[in-house]
Order: sequence, then C-alpha cells, then structure tokens
Amino acid sequence: MKEPDDQDTDGGKSDRSKSDERQSRSFKSATRSAMKEDYKSLEDTTDETFTEGEESYSGDNDSYMEHLERSSSSLQDDYAESTGESQYMETPVPAAEEAEEEVKKKISESFFYNYMELVSMPFVTPDSNIPLDLLTLVHSFGYDCRKRANLQLLDSNTVMYIAGNQLILLNLKTKEQTYLRSSSGRGIGVIGVHPYKTCFTVAEKGVFPKIIIYEYPSLRPYRILQDGTELAYAYVDFNYDGTLLASVGGNPDHTLTIWNWKEEQPLLRTKAFSQEVFKVTFNPENDEQLTTSGSGHIKFWEMALTFTGLKLQGFLGRFGKTATTDIEGYMELPDGKVLSGSEWGNMLLWEGGHIKIELCRAAGKPCHQGPINQIMLDEGEVITIGSDGCVRIWDLETIDTADTTDETGLLEIEPINELQVDKSVRLFSMIKMNETGNNFWLAQDTSGGIWKLDLSFSNITQDPECLFSFHSGAIEALAVSPLTYLMATTGLDCSVRLYDFSSKTPLLQTKFKQGGTALIWVPRLVSYTGGQIIVGFEDGVVRILDLYDPKGLTIFVGRKRILDADIRLKKAFKPHTAPVTALAYDRDGEILATGSKDKTVFFFEVEKDYKPIGYITTPGPVCQLIGSATSHPESTLLIICENGYVLEAPFPTVKEEEEDHDVVSYEIKDMCIKCFHFSSVKSKILRLIEIEKRKKRKELKEKEKEERRKKLAEEMGEDGERELHREEEEEEEEPLPEIFIPLTPCHILCGFYSGPGKFWVSLGGYDSGFLYHCEFPPYDRNSDITAKKDEPFDFRLVEDTEDNPIRTITFSITQDMMFCGMQNGAIRVYILSHDDLSLTHMEEYWHFNMHDNDYGCVKSLSTSFDDRFLVTAGADSNIFVFSILSEFELKKGMKAKVPSPRFGIESEPIPEDIDDPKAYSIENARRKREHDKLMKEVEEIKAGKREQIKALRNELWKLLQMNEELPKHMQFKRTDFDLDSKIRAEIDRKTANKIHQVEKELAWEKEKHHLGLMKLQNRLVKPSKYTKSKRASQSERRPSKFERFEKEGTGRKESQKDTGGSTSVPEESIIEKGKKFRPKTLSEIMVENQIEKTRKLILKAERAQLKLQQRKKEWEELYKSKPDDDYEDPKHVQAIKEAQLYMGDFNLKTAPDYKIPEHMRINAAKKEEDLGYLDSVAYSKKMHMNKCIVSLRDLKVAVIEEIQCLVQELKNIQSTLHISKHVPIPQIPEIHPEEVPEKRFQYDEKTLLAFKQQLMENQDEKSPQGEQAGSAGSAGGFLKLSSGKDGDLTTCDSSSRLLKVSTFSLDIPKFMEFEKADPTEVELEIMRRDEIKHLYMQQYLINRIKELIVTFDAELRLLRHQKLKLDTQMKLSDLHHVTLFQEILLLKNFEKQENILQERVNSLDKEEQDMQWKINETLKEMEEKKNEVAKLQEQEKALYAGFQAALGENNKFANFLMKVLKKRIKRVKKKEVEGDADEDEESDESSEEESGLESDEDESVSEDEVFDDSICPTHCDMGLFELAIQLREKRLDIEEALVEEKKIIDNLKKEYDTLSKKVKIVATNLNAAEEALEAYQREKQQRLNELLVVIPLKLHQIEHVVFGEIPSDLSGTLVFSNRSLGRLQERIVHLQEENAKQQKLNRECRERRKQLIREKREMAKTIQKMEETVSQLMISKFGRVINLEALQTLSVNMTLEELKIKKLRKELANAKEMKMWEEKIAQMRWELMMKTKEHTKKLHQMNDLCIEKKQLDSQLNTLQNQQAPWKWFKSGVLKTCSPEEQRPHHGGTCQRCRLGPHPDQLNRQLCGRGRAVHRTCLLGDSAACWS
Repeated sequence: MKEPDDQDTDGGKSDRSKSDERQSRSFKSATRSAMKEDYKSLEDTTDETFTEGEESYSGDNDSYMEHLERSSSSLQDDYAESTGESQYMETPVPAAEEAEEEVKKKISESFFYNYMELVSMPFVTPDSNIPLDLLTLVHSFGYDCRKRANLQLLDSNTVMYIAGNQLILLNLKTKEQTYLRSSSGRGIGVIGVHPYKTCFTVAEKGVFPKIIIYEYPSLRPYRILQDGTELAYAYVDFNYDGTLLASVGGNPDHTLTIWNWKEEQPLLRTKAFSQEVFKVTFNPENDEQLTTSGSGHIKFWEMALTFTGLKLQGFLGRFGKTATTDIEGYMELPDGKVLSGSEWGNMLLWEGGHIKIELCRAAGKPCHQGPINQIMLDEGEVITIGSDGCVRIWDLETIDTADTTDETGLLEIEPINELQVDKSVRLFSMIKMNETGNNFWLAQDTSGGIWKLDLSFSNITQDPECLFSFHSGAIEALAVSPLTYLMATTGLDCSVRLYDFSSKTPLLQTKFKQGGTALIWVPRLVSYTGGQIIVGFEDGVVRILDLYDPKGLTIFVGRKRILDADIRLKKAFKPHTAPVTALAYDRDGEILATGSKDKTVFFFEVEKDYKPIGYITTPGPVCQLIGSATSHPESTLLIICENGYVLEAPFPTVKEEEEDHDVVSYEIKDMCIKCFHFSSVKSKILRLIEIEKRKKRKELKEKEKEERRKKLAEEMGEDGERELHREEEEEEEEPLPEIFIPLTPCHILCGFYSGPGKFWVSLGGYDSGFLYHCEFPPYDRNSDITAKKDEPFDFRLVEDTEDNPIRTITFSITQDMMFCGMQNGAIRVYILSHDDLSLTHMEEYWHFNMHDNDYGCVKSLSTSFDDRFLVTAGADSNIFVFSILSEFELKKGMKAKVPSPRFGIESEPIPEDIDDPKAYSIENARRKREHDKLMKEVEEIKAGKREQIKALRNELWKLLQMNEELPKHMQFKRTDFDLDSKIRAEIDRKTANKIHQVEKELAWEKEKHHLGLMKLQNRLVKPSKYTKSKRASQSERRPSKFERFEKEGTGRKESQKDTGGSTSVPEESIIEKGKKFRPKTLSEIMVENQIEKTRKLILKAERAQLKLQQRKKEWEELYKSKPDDDYEDPKHVQAIKEAQLYMGDFNLKTAPDYKIPEHMRINAAKKEEDLGYLDSVAYSKKMHMNKCIVSLRDLKVAVIEEIQCLVQELKNIQSTLHISKHVPIPQIPEIHPEEVPEKRFQYDEKTLLAFKQQLMENQDEKSPQGEQAGSAGSAGGFLKLSSGKDGDLTTCDSSSRLLKVSTFSLDIPKFMEFEKADPTEVELEIMRRDEIKHLYMQQYLINRIKELIVTFDAELRLLRHQKLKLDTQMKLSDLHHVTLFQEILLLKNFEKQENILQERVNSLDKEEQDMQWKINETLKEMEEKKNEVAKLQEQEKALYAGFQAALGENNKFANFLMKVLKKRIKRVKKKEVEGDADEDEESDESSEEESGLESDEDESVSEDEVFDDSICPTHCDMGLFELAIQLREKRLDIEEALVEEKKIIDNLKKEYDTLSKKVKIVATNLNAAEEALEAYQREKQQRLNELLVVIPLKLHQIEHVVFGEIPSDLSGTLVFSNRSLGRLQERIVHLQEENAKQQKLNRECRERRKQLIREKREMAKTIQKMEETVSQLMISKFGRVINLEALQTLSVNMTLEELKIKKLRKELANAKEMKMWEEKIAQMRWELMMKTKEHTKKLHQMNDLCIEKKQLDSQLNTLQNQQAPWKWFKSGVLKTCSPEEQRPHHGGTCQRCRLGPHPDQLNRQLCGRGRAVHRTCLLGDSAACWS
C-alpha cells in the first residue's frame, strides 16, 4: 500500500526542499510502477478477461494488504512491508508463505488511520520561523455547483460537498461547517456515501490518487484504496448492501475498479471506455450487474464466474436509429432494463443492450427541455430531473411495459406530477432527506443553489425553498470594505453578492443582465461611510452601487420583512465597448480610472458626479490599473496590458467649469505617457545562473585538483603531474544554453509599484518562474512604442512556478506580508521586511493548496481592513476566508456593521440603468452627437446654398423675360448671358462624355431590351398562325370577381328577358341612343353608382385577401426556413462522421481492451496465404536483383570491349608520338570466372582446345593476357549473345567512333613511309598540327577510358547499395517467414476448437432466426383473431341496435322483449357438443355486454318467476316476440364464437410467451457463445502477441533512456516515428486551441441565446398587451371579439349585390314599360270615349226603335190569339221549338251578339228556341224569343 502522505507532514521532513521532495515522489512513483510491472510478470494472480475489446483485472491479493498488528502511529513502517509497494521486495513471496500470511494480513474491523499523518499540510520554507498555522480557514462561501454528484446527505441535518481541496460538512440547522482536507493536495474528484450512512468516500485527484473512506460521525480515516486510476476519480458508488465499491477514473485511463473496500483489495479492474465516463452504479437488485454512462455511450456490465476466475464483462449500448447522445442520468429497473436520459430531453428504455423504445410526451414534446441529469426510483415511481429546472414523476409500470407501436420508436406518455422549481434553475442532482412523514429532497442547482423540494404533491405541499445560494462559475473580482468586515464579489453569472465574513453570513445578491468583470470598493476619501462599490461589466458598463442598511430608512405601513443590507443603483455609464477589466482611484480620490479590453483607459471626475474627463488608448488590452502611493512625488497610474506593455500615465488635471460642446472626442492626445515594452530575459537569466553554477563548480574542481596534484606529486612525482595534465586535456566543457526569445510575447498576469517609475510584474507562459523588476525609460514623444524592446534590471526567482505562475498579488496593510494567488489555486505568503517593495528579502514563504488544482485559478485575494483576515476567490466558484495569525477566536455574536443609508436616499429618483448591451458608449455617443450636429450644419449650409441658387435663377429668368420684351434688334442673344463660354463648353463636354460613358455601360442592356421589344411587337402586332392559341392562352387569365359579376349579370339579363321582344329592342336602342344624345337618368346613375361601389368593395376585399395570402405565404416560408428542434448543421454532421470514421479508438493488439474486428480475424489458411505471398515476393525481388547483376555484368563485358578498342587505338596514336609524350595506358579490366558462373556449364571446341593448350603451357608464361584472351575467345558467343540481347548502344557508338579514328590514324604511317626526304616547312607545320591532334586524341581516349570505368563503378556502387538493402529485406523476410510459420502452427492448434465454437454460434443464430419467424407468425395470427373478435363484437352491437330499431319508440313491451333477448339459457346443442356446463358459463361470461347489462339480467331473472318468456303476452306483437327469440339464438351463437376465439387467442399468447422465453434463452446462449468465441479469439490473439518479432533499429532511433543510458530491456517500449509523434503533439495543441475556440463560441452562442430568450419574452409580453388592447377595442366597438382577418377578407355578398343591381335595372325597365302602357291606356281611354259616344247615339236610336217595337208588340198581342207554345218568329215566319232545341247549352257563341264566352259573362241561358244567349243579350232584347 502506498504511503498515506507523500508530502511533509512533520517537522523532520521540513529539512528538505520541495524540489527534492517532488523528485523523490516522482522517483517513488516510477519505482513503484516499475516494480508493479515486474511483480505482475512474476506473479500469476491477476485474472485477465476480454469482453468486447476490453480487459478486466483482478488485483494482486497481496499487493494492497499489510500487516496491521501494530498501532496506527507506526503506519509508515506498516506500509514498508506491503508486497505491492515495498521498495525492498525483489522476488515474489512463495505460495506457502503467502498462504500463511493471508490470515495475518486480515485488516481489523477496529483499525483506523491517523488523520493528521494522512492529511496534506502547508509547505514552509526550511529553516524559517513561519508557523504552519499562518493562515487558518475560517469559512467557505463557495460551492462548486457544476461538479458531478457534489451534494451528499449524511443524515437529516448534515450535507457534504467539495470546495477546492476541502470537503465541507454543513449542518443545515446551525449552518456550521466542518472541513476535511485532501491528502494529496491536488484536489478532490468525487464523493460518495455508504447506503447505511455509516461512512463516506473521498476520491481524490493527483498522481495515482487515493480513495479514503471516512467513518461517520467520528470522521476518522477507516480505509484507503490505492492505484485505482492515474490522475483523478470521476465517480464512486456502493452496492445496495455497501459491501462493494465501484470507482471509475477520469482522463486518460477511465479505469473501472470493483473494490472489496473493507479489505482494501481490488476485485476486478478494466477500462470502462475510451471517452469520458460520467457515472457508474450497481444494480440495486443484483450486485453482479453494473452500468456506466458518459460521453456518447452507455455500457452494461456483468460479473461472471468462469473457469479462469471472476470476470467483468461489458456490453456497449447500441443506439441504432437513435442519435448518439451523452447520457448523464440513468436508472436500473427491477427486471434488468435500464432507463436513461438524453441530451434532447427524452427517455430511452434499454433492453438487451439496445434501445427498446424512446419515451416522449404528447404531441412529440420532449420529457424535459434539455438534458435529463438524473433518474431515480422512489416508492414505485420514476423521478426525472432535468436542466430545465423541472422535476417530473412518471408511472413505473407504464415505462416498464412500454413497447413500440410504429416505426418511429416513440411512445407518448404523460407525467403523473411535475414541479417547476424556477425558470433560472438548472437541476443537476437530488438526494432524499430522511424525514418520516415527509417527502423532502435536496437538489443541486448548477446555477449556484441548493434547494429543498417537497415532492408530496398534496394540498399542503410546500413551495420550493432555496436554502443556499452561491456563485455559479468563475468569480472575476473581489473587494473588501475599508471600514468593516464586508466583502463584495461579482462573476460572469451576472450577480453581485455581499457577505459579512466575520459572522459568516451572506447578506444579499443582485442580478444584472451582464456578467461582472471588475469590482472595487470606493475609498473613504470619496465615501466616508464606506457604503459604495463600483462594478464593471462585460458589456463595458460601469455601475456605482450604494450599499446601506435598510433598517435606517423610514418604515412604511405594510412593508415586507427588512433585510440586513440592500443595494441601490446610484449611477450607470458606459465608457467602454468591451469588458471592463480594471478600476482604480487616484491617491486623492478625485479621479476614477477604468480600463477595458478595448485598449482604452477612461478617466472620470468624482466630485462632479463622475463626469467624463477623457480617455487614452493603450497598445494592448488592459488587465490591471494601479494608482501610485502617497510617497510618490506625482500622482500617476500604472497601466498593465496583457501583451507585454506597461504604461505610466499621470492623472489628468481636473479643469474648472468648461463647456465641452465643441469637443468632438474625449480622447486625450497630449498626455506624457511613459511606456515599457517587456522583452523576454528568462533565457539570459538561466544562462547567468548556469555560468554561476559552472564557476562555483570550477572553483571546487580547482581546489580538488590542487589537493590531488599535491598528493600525486608526493606519490608519483613527475609522472603524476603528466597524468593529471592528460586528464585536464580530456575534459571538455558543455556549451552554454542558447538565448531564446518567444515569438509571441507572454501575457503579463499582474504587477505592482515598487517605487517612482519602478514596478514588478509576473508573467505567464515561457517567462513564468520569476518576478521581474522593471523601470520606465525617459519619456520620448517621437519614439515608436511598438518597436522598442525593454528589459528588466532585476529579478527574483519564484520556486516551483515554472508551470504555475503567480496570477494576483496583494500586500498586508503593513506591507510585511505579500500574498500571492497561484495558477493552480494555491495560496503563497512571502514574509518581507517592513515596506520592502524591492523584495530584497523575498526568500521565506508559506504555501498551501486551497482551490481546485485543475480549474481553480485564484482570481482575486484581499486582506481585511485590519489585516486579521484574508479572503480569496477562485475560478472554481469558491470563496475562502482565512484568519491571519489570529490568537483569539471570533465572537459568536460578532457582525459587520452595514453602512447607514444616505439622507433622503428613499426619495431620490432611481437613475436610468443601461440594459441594452448594444447601447452607445460615452465616446461613441459623443461622436454620434457630433456627427449628427455636423450633418445638421451641412444640411443647413446646403439649404442656404440652394436658396441662393434659387434666387439667382429667379433673377436670371427675370432678366431673360425682360430681354424677350425688348424689340428684337435690341435683344441679347442667349449666349450673351454666359459669363465665360469656356465654362459652358467644358460643362457640355463633360456632360457629353458622361452620357457617352453611360451609353457604353448601358449598351448591352439597351440591345437586350430592344430585342425584347422587337419580339413582343412581332408576337402581338404582326399576325401569325399562333394568334388564336395565344389569345386563348391570354383568356385563361382568371377574371376578377367584378368582371365575372358584369359578365354573369349581362348574361342573366339577356337570358331572363320577357317574352315581349318588341319592347326590348326599342329599350336597347333607346339606351344606346340615350348614351349618345341624352343625359343619364337618375335610375341609371343609381345603377352605375351601385356597380362602382360594389366594384370598389370587391377590389378592396381582393386586395385584403391577396395581402393576407401573401402574408400567410411569407409566414409559411419563414416557418419552412425554421430548422427543426433536432436540426443539425450538415457540416457538423459531416465533421462528426469523419471524426467517428478517422478518430476512433485505435488500440494496439496488445492493449487490454483490443477487440478483433471481423475482417482481421485470422486462421491457419489465411496465414498460409500470407506465407505463400511472402515467398513469392521474396522470389520476385531475388529474381529482379539477379537480372540487375547480370545486366551489370553484361555492361562490364561491353565496357571491357570498348576499353580494349580504345587501348588499341591509343597504342596506334602513341606509336606516332615521341616516347616522352606518351601517357601511361590504363589497365584493361578483367572478367573473373566467378562473374560468369554459367560459363562453367558451357563449352565448345575452342574451349576444349584452349583448356588443352593451357595445360600444355608453363606457369611462367604471360598467363593474365593469355587467360584473358582465351576467356574472351571462349566466351565470345555468349558475350555476343548477351550484348545482342541487351542491345548496348554505348558499345556500338563507341566502336563506330573508334573505327573512324582508326581509319584516320592508319593513314598516317603510310604517309610517313612514303615521304622519306627532309620535310619542308609546310610538312613540318603539318607534322606539328598532327602531333597536336594526336596529343589531343591521346588525352581524349584516356579520359574516355576513365569515364567508362568511373561510370561502371558508380553503377556497381548503386547496385551494391541495393543489394545490401535487399539482403536486409531478405533477412527480415526470413524472420517474418519464421514468425508466420510459428503463427501457422499456433493457429492450427486453435483451429479445431474455433470451428466448434463458430458452428455453435451459427446453429444458435439460425435457431434464433427460426424462433423469431415463429413469433412473428404467432403475432400475425393473434392480430387476425383479434380482428375477428372485434367483428363479432360489432355484430353483437349491430344485433342489439337492429332489435332496438325494430321495437320503435314508446313500445310498452320493450323491456319484456329486451329481457327475452338477453336471457341466459342452456342450449342443448352446446351440451351435446361440449358436454360441459362450465364452458357454457364461460361463454356467457365472455360477452362484453354482460358487465353493462347485469342489472337488466338480474331483473329478468327476478321476473322469470312471474312472466313466462316462452309465451307471447296478450296485445304484444307476435312478430317482435319471434324476432326476439331468433335474435337470442344469434346472440348465443356469437357469444360461443367469441369464447372460441378468445380461447384461441389465449393459446396463441401462451405459445408466444413460450417462444419469447425460448428466444431469450437462445439469445442468451448465442451471446454466451459469441462471447466464448470472442474470448477464444482474444486468447488466440494473445498467444499470437506472445510470439517474438524482431525489429532492427539503429541506436539513434532509440530515445527511451533511463538515467542517460539505453536500458537493457526494451520490451516495454513503443516503436513510433518522430514525424507521427510530432504530428500528434501538434494535434494536441490544435485540439486545445480548437477546444478553447469552441468554448468561446459556445459562450457567445449561449449569451446570444439568453439575449434572444429575453427578447422573445419581452416580445411575448408586448404581443400579449397588444392583443389585450385589440380585444378591448373590438369589444368596445363590436361588442364581442371577432376575427379581424375574416373581417378584412369579408367580401361582398355577390348574390345580394347582383339582386340589388338587377332590382334597379328591373325597376328602370318596369318604369319605362309602365310609362308606355300608361300612354296606351290614355289612347284606349280616348278611343273608348269616342266609342261610348257612338254607342250612346246608337242606343238612343235603339230606344226609339224599341218604343216603336213595343207599340207594335202591343198591337200584335191584341191581334194574336191562343196559338202553339214556343214559337219563334224570324223573317215573318213562325216556328215551333223542338225538345232538343230546348235543352241546356254550355258552349258555343251567343246567338244574339255572336261573341264567344267572356270571363265576366259566364252565366248563359237558353232562349225560347233552345239556343245559347247571353243573359245581358236576353235581357237587353226581350223580344228575341217568345212563345
């Protein structure tokens, strides 16, 4: 077991420096890891299993046990005997001794560790007087709310959470805190609690961190677990009964370990996953099942006992069609299923490693808006916690039995209950409080809160209560009151908080819309009561806040509970456009300076309500502002920029009342600013340190040499001096380190004044590790500050800060202590001399890790006004309060005094705040104002000029008019008014040029439109054969409603004309003529007005409808363009695919989690193919090399031939030259016999003769030339064949050239032989020329021979190199051949068992497919039967419905007949067929209608005793009674069929269940078989990996060294290329940059999203208000709410309008027709009057005749006697009427007037002659008939 404390824990250890300690720790860890590997190689006690490419380990049984019979005080000696960690163990303990020591090493139940020996302690400089308790932690105001599972409940009143390097136990009632420090000093990773609350775990961070298990409530260390991960733990969890502990590590190993924690032994160990793992838990129902989840995965684990031991098998969850998601929360269901959350808020139900179904809410809404962070099972209900701040309760049975119903895989369910905590809450985890009778939970909120929730959901349910509120995220700034124990903080969570750290109480918090980045407490010179703070925000706004005690205000009636403190906005202004990073006052408190990342520093005058003075620009973003002290001669401001610039600017002088309306900008340009541009000097410092070390080392060596020289002189004399001199010469001094200056300047982190013009700075990056003392150079107005480079004049080495620079520095009030906040969250205190700002005594320091070492950088720290407290704030959301050397405790009732409110503060108006982040800054607002002012002035000037031009133009026109009024001979010409003709000509010329230029530019457009015009003219004007079709297409245009109305009105008018066509034609002609010749009538005008009004209404309605349609279309397009909720950018999708494809987990074959892909599985046959391929490749390479050698041999033969020719030619030339001018002839190369080995098997007659001649010759003859000639002659045929085959062009060319040369040279001797006389001068000249030519040819031939030899040698060297490479390859090939052969032998041994396993997998797979097919068929048959059951039920319902219809209404026998229909009877047929009365009852009970008709049946049964349903009652319809009997039989048939179908369905269900169980069994067997096959494959791969493979390496390629030497054992090394390693390192940097960039982009997007949400919320409120206003207006106007769109699109009632127009037109036509008829009536009346007069005249005549006739009748009457009756007289003849003539007559014409029947003359009668006569005629002419 590892020692419990790696740091100094007592005074004895303080004698060593921290560097020695760190080296010893690294040496121990290296030794420990090396020994662990050796121990594992010797001991075979580790079980290795491979499941899905991952390896499980069971730890060494003895590597973590110890002899515990001694006391806990001797703990270090105890661990020295540990077998796994002991530095003295070299060989494993024998098995017998292990068995004996097994019992001895059992850890006692009552054993505890010593907490003080275990816990990390502060580091103090050795030999210093600094006490260990220099700083004592008093209180913590922080909480890392974003750490996973960082809220645990120990009992009903105590919770614990992690804060940096501390574990805090908080009492919920008393608010008291108890602290436990980490043992490693590197932070705490995660915490967990035992199920019985008897202990808790603290899993730490660091190099091989520990898991410490503390007993509760004693808080004593009970057990320590080691070597579970490399750097940090991510999660821990106990099993249900608390006997086992599961832990999972973070990056880089992600190791999953199962511990027997009471014995401190790891049971199983494996790599959980290749990516980040969030969580690991045991299944509450089964300790042998675990689940892990994390980034893009979920994994299910099982412990299995196999023949090799206990195994841990993992199954990766397959997402299938569902998108891959990070899984934060999940829960194991009792039946083995797992319910998990997702990033988009839905729940996923896992079964068998696959997603069974995805659960969502109704209408496809997600279960939560955002990720589900936790899922729990409580009292049979599922509880989900989401990032949307909601807690929802779901039904477990519904989820457990959920199954998919369609291809989408979604199932919609609704929660039973839900609780919305708050809109700003982001719940991360919950734990249940153990309170009987209540259902209270504690919730962790990532927004910085701890909530108490009541999930009882009853009438008395309490509202959510926020117990504690903290900062969320990094705390950017901190300030302490100069008067009392108050502290203010701000952060990017948009909050400003106030604390009373003396009473350990948070006072208040205020939220703003932007995050805070800087904060300062206003000094007492400005605010004497210390009641103001100034806060800078990330949008560039600076707010001045008044802090006061509200109890001092006037109390109003009904006021709410008064707080202890309150904040009120005093003033808000925006000087910057980027985050405000620094705030500072001058030493007199008259000027406020603000610095920002926008590279500006703004100054404000304090006394004039912070009136802006001006600003200066800086060469870089400002990170710190420091005002000079009172000891400085001038009041200056130290401005520190991030990019290496430090400025010193004097505070601007405050001017008296001065109007600044004419100033365009606030920029101050005439300020004398000193600049220091930091240049890196670290390499120079290191060089100087190295020189000093070497100097000291050299002095020591000189002393040693002097002593040695004396000894050697005494012992050896002069020989000793020579030997010493020789040793001095052999010594060589190493070169000094080079000077290095980084290209990118390192960031300045912090600094402070050390004196006038001097300052200290701390830098990050390469320049970290030192504090640099700098001085400003003299001010030079003309110097370029960007080009200058300044170096510090002094420095201080800061130990152990090479990678951990100082981020912030502050001093105590007395300046005898310097407090430093480090990058890794540590706090360092340097003890200085009084007012020693030059840091001359900066040596002794106190150092302690407090904040988180990974992300807990100390952002700010400050001391209280009396130096009693130190307050620190970090990026890990933690705030720690320390007491500084406090010898007394704080009083319990001690509280900080909150300043009293200013007089009249409650009556002051609240100043306007700046909420819009896009608001203008002070400078931009002034520039905007000046710009607007300037534009206004310019517009005024333009307007004045226009007025002047207008006046001049009017004057000109007047002159022109006066000129025109003059006589023509006196008028001026128009050109005479031009002042200068050249001006007008120039203007005209420019205008013409511009017109010409425009014409050129528009020529193409002009031609285009001209062609378009020509096409339109040709199409519309000129006739063509397409005219009709074109017109038809034009008519296809949809006419408007008005056009359709006119056409339809005209058509209807023409179709509905009266039959009197004679009147219509004149009407039309009259109308047409009226249109031309007479004015319109009133009726026509009314009709036209009505038509026009209707047309306007129609057009208006159409425009409104068109507008609405267009708007609707725009909305549709807008909604179409809106991306879906699950929309993903195609670029991102493609990038993810590429990442998944190319950035997978590529493990080595020797890795424990290596999984053999299907295509890479090997067998003996594949290896034989590889072996054959290797042989073929080796053979081809050898054949190619042989061909190359033979071709080079042939080239040599050709070269030798050419050299022979050249030598012969050279001899001929030398024969003509003087011997003194001869050049040595090169030796001719030879063909050695070994170069032509095939020659040994070739011979001919010449060869035999030569061999015979060679035997006969003597040994002293010239053998070389003879043998060469013989060889050449004997091999002549072969050489010619080879040369002819290769076609050596060089030989042919050289021979041809030599032939020409030889012909030329052979002519010379002949010429010389011919001329034997003395040569003449010409001949001598010719001879000299020939000699020169021969000398040139001699040299040329010599060079040619050398060139041939050199060329051949070069070819030979190249081939030799190729041959050496080939030899190497062949050796490697032979080694590979051996390896392949060994693999073949190994694979053949595995092949038989592998085939058996593969056949089993195939058979099980086929069996599973067959069963699945049967299950599908069964499901289909069940579905068909269900459909048949539904049909039968429908038939039964139809039967009842038909009978009810047949009964009709008000049938008094309806109840009786219905009872007859529903009566149960026992059917004989059923008994004969089935013979079972029970089945009959089941058949009756199976009907669905029975439940609804039980009461009726009971009544029927009760009435059976009175009524007999076999007899039809009297007055009852017999047909209905018989129909009831028949339908009853049908009903019984249907019920019997239903029973049968249900029996079949039950049987099918049983069959389905049986098959499902069998399928599960087969699937389990198949999985087991596949796992066995996979395990066998891994075993085979492992055996293959054990085969040795030889890799040749050069010494310079080996970079693995131990203590500067190459180790003898390189088995643990990795062969890797430098290029790939460099690429990987570059990739790491690129990924870090990309990660930072993405994080920044994510933050920006989140801020943008927040802004959009706020805008959306505000817009929704505005819309709601406007809708309410509209509703009120509609109610006031219309009396009810109406649809405005329908009102706008309300078109004209066409029928009504048509009828109105028709009515007007009809009235017009009727009026005309009535007028015509009136005229006719008048005419007829006049005619009637004339006729009446004529008739009157005739009547008078008739009257006279009648009187005369009467007289005659009376005469006749007297003369006639009694004669025959009914006689009539005609023409003086008397005739008697016959009987037929006397009968009634109803038709014909009147015999008197000869007129037809008339409506007003219907009454007729017979005259005496039996003829029809009108009554009037009969009365009018009484003498017409007589008897």
